[in-house]
Amino acid sequence: MSRMHGLTRLLPSRADYAGLRRSWKTDVVAGVTVGIVALPLALAFGVTTGMGAAAGLMTAIVAGVVAAVFGGSNVQVSGPTGAMTVVLVPIVARYGTGAVAVVSIMAGVLVIVAAFLRAGRYLAYIPWPVVEGFTVGIATIIFLQQIPNSLGVAKPAGENAALVAGRAVVRSFDHGTPAALGLVFLVAVVMTVLPRLHRALPASLIAVALATTLAEALSLDVTRIGALPSSLPLPSLPSVSIDRISQLFSAALAVALLAALESLLSAKVADGMVDTPRHDPDRELFGQGLANLASPLFGGMPATGAIARTAVNVRAGARTRVSALVHALVLVGVVYLGHGVVAKVPLAALAGVLMVTAWRMVEIHNVRAVVRATRPDALVFALTAAATIAFDLIVAVELGIAVAAVLALRTLVQTNTITAEVGTAPSGEVTTDAEAALLAEHIVTYRIDGALFFGAAQRFLTELTAIADVRVVILRLPQLQMLDATGAHALGEIVAELEARHITVLLKGPRPEHVKVLRAVGALDRLAHENHCFEDLDSALTHARGHLDRARAHTALP
Repeated sequence: MSRMHGLTRLLPSRADYAGLRRSWKTDVVAGVTVGIVALPLALAFGVTTGMGAAAGLMTAIVAGVVAAVFGGSNVQVSGPTGAMTVVLVPIVARYGTGAVAVVSIMAGVLVIVAAFLRAGRYLAYIPWPVVEGFTVGIATIIFLQQIPNSLGVAKPAGENAALVAGRAVVRSFDHGTPAALGLVFLVAVVMTVLPRLHRALPASLIAVALATTLAEALSLDVTRIGALPSSLPLPSLPSVSIDRISQLFSAALAVALLAALESLLSAKVADGMVDTPRHDPDRELFGQGLANLASPLFGGMPATGAIARTAVNVRAGARTRVSALVHALVLVGVVYLGHGVVAKVPLAALAGVLMVTAWRMVEIHNVRAVVRATRPDALVFALTAAATIAFDLIVAVELGIAVAAVLALRTLVQTNTITAEVGTAPSGEVTTDAEAALLAEHIVTYRIDGALFFGAAQRFLTELTAIADVRVVILRLPQLQMLDATGAHALGEIVAELEARHITVLLKGPRPEHVKVLRAVGALDRLAHENHCFEDLDSALTHARGHLDRARAHTALP
């Protein structure tokens, strides 16, 4: 019976489409918008992996539909992504394009197993500097991967993106195509300028269209995408053997880890952008696992939730899964109606799109926040980014987590910290009569002792935001011994979520060194007012009671 319940909780339900009668128009518009944005990216990612533009297009269609129906987010858009190409390029170079289908199916099975094991919640414990580090590393590799096409030379042999890019530069001195570099520059300028003129314009699609038109009008000698299928292919199973599975297992593990991690990160970002119910992490893994099983059957490659396309989807007004389904239908229309035109697109134009995309992947303010927070956070960030570029994502994440854990434990030993305590439990159970009196006033205080670092941040976030029937929360921080960037970032999320629920947050007595970290990651900016930090508890309580008195004058609060 429990196994049946475990499966049922992962399956689609009518609740997935709650509110569709009100939102279907905006969902359709959002779907068309994100479909237009996804087209050049899907083509470019397919070309970059070496599998061809058609593989990227099929991935966006098939994985987009399956993940939309079975995934755990109402607004997530899935398909080929830059991070996944980083993993796939060396797989294709080492084992050939035929291995990708096997790797995708194996990865899909691993992700589905993770869903049944309820592993979704544990991926949230990956430290923030690790996430930012491999994001910067991925962006760097994506940029380097486009060097051959941007110079108009054949891709040199090799697996390391930096070495391949260097060989391409050397080769371009004798065999380069200046026209290709010109098209890259044109695409970059258009994608940079258009959003400043009007954010709603599909800058990447317009840039590719202009580059293609110019290449055709001037008969430029640049490599094109080439023939695309004029219909959707029939599903077919790849040939699989025990030896093949054993040979490709480590590659499948890397793809599975990336599919899970990037999808959950994207879904978490979407939660903060829209007022729909929060995503179900285990169901999201289940949907992404099924998507990676289905995609290779139609000639596609592994897929993940796509942060950029999901953000476009939300900003365009999406509220249900219908928008992601419409996005896939738009791409189906391209297959049947626009394949002839798309075949003429220069590869250099797609290289320009991905170069700009890679540049935009790096959130400068996040990098600055991590680097300025603490020296250990900066070290973890730098090592993860370097390992991503020099080795691969698995090594990078393992190294980042290991170094973060060692540094955190070292700090805990040095500071002789104690177990964190809270003065009042989320259930409303209080420990003293004084706190009971405060709760009757709709005020609750929490004392955070010991350490708030990456290992405890997610649990603390979950527990503290579960409080109910409270109007003011006072967080007492004087005894907090350790605070890293992830802990401060989580504290900022706590403040933002409570303030969004109209619960005022006051901070009492953070140490000067902790104020520096909180300010660096923007946590203090989440407070409703800059004066909501207090040196002593009496001042905080006086302000809280005054706030409630003012609220009673304007509301029916008892």
